Amino acid sequence: MKGTTNGVRPLFVDFSSCSVLRVFREGEVARKLRIQYPGALYHVINRGNYRRDLFENVGTAEAFLNALFEATAKFTWNLHAFTLMRNHFHLALETPEPTLVEGMHWLQSTMATRFNRYRGESGHLFQGRYKSILVEDFSALGRVVDYIHLNPVRAKIVFAEQVTSYRWSSLPRFVRGTKPIGLTASEWLRARGGWEEDALGWKAYEAHLVELGKNESRWEQEGLVGLSKGWAIGTAGWRRAIAEKHAQLALNPGLDFDEVQELRHGLWASSLARNLAIAKKTRVELDTRPRKQLWKVELARTIRNETGASIGWLASNLGLGKPASLRSYLARS
Repeated sequence: MKGTTNGVRPLFVDFSSCSVLRVFREGEVARKLRIQYPGALYHVINRGNYRRDLFENVGTAEAFLNALFEATAKFTWNLHAFTLMRNHFHLALETPEPTLVEGMHWLQSTMATRFNRYRGESGHLFQGRYKSILVEDFSALGRVVDYIHLNPVRAKIVFAEQVTSYRWSSLPRFVRGTKPIGLTASEWLRARGGWEEDALGWKAYEAHLVELGKNESRWEQEGLVGLSKGWAIGTAGWRRAIAEKHAQLALNPGLDFDEVQELRHGLWASSLARNLAIAKKTRVELDTRPRKQLWKVELARTIRNETGASIGWLASNLGLGKPASLRSYLARS
């Protein structure tokens, strides 16, 4: 049945105006909630089960790409970039309709079935919980695409000058004009460098990647570090807004610790900004001395009551000194 996993219907929760947003619980991995909405952008990553080599031969890699292109068409994705490494893959995806969960289930289960049939094996091919990192916009996605295309350079499989020769990447398909339907670049290419999707644009983009590939010290400056970690890639304000809207996900025990912390911190930061505005105070005033001021203590109390923010976070972000001091202030007042 479409949209099911092992015969179990995914659970979805609709929120305010939830014609626009759905959060699914997947059947096979019931611990992991996914944020889905029309037009969402993702950096998707998964590894072979027990970190086994997935793409150890040409046939396996080609079979995965065939399944990926089928999934792109079947679920009307926009595929912005991909690369296959020996034991994992990276995808930059856009979902015009919220179909990430059912599409990834179809892709991975289809590939596992074909792989096991070919090898005469059984069992899971992929590590169960693929990572799907939300991406704010095409500007941020452009950095993710660079990161994906530079993976073979970072892994020392090819030199920077040979980045377009790595066969199991979207880059040579873009540069040579042999891309399948659904593989698209115009929006992130324009956002990344103002380039058009033509011969001159691809020549400029290739030169950009080669230059970056030769100089890894620039990767942090260019925002190409840590793009496989966390739960969202984008500006602090956008991350806070997403975290506040989906704060209930932090209650899910299947989330990684850093994901839970980011969701919680985003919610706490949003509450701080809102309550500062209500109190007609500014962030600059949080640094005033003496540290103990009644309005700051009351602000800490309000945020803690609203969100359950930790004493340590409140003490640090409200300029109230050590956590023990804030705990004492709250107990007395």
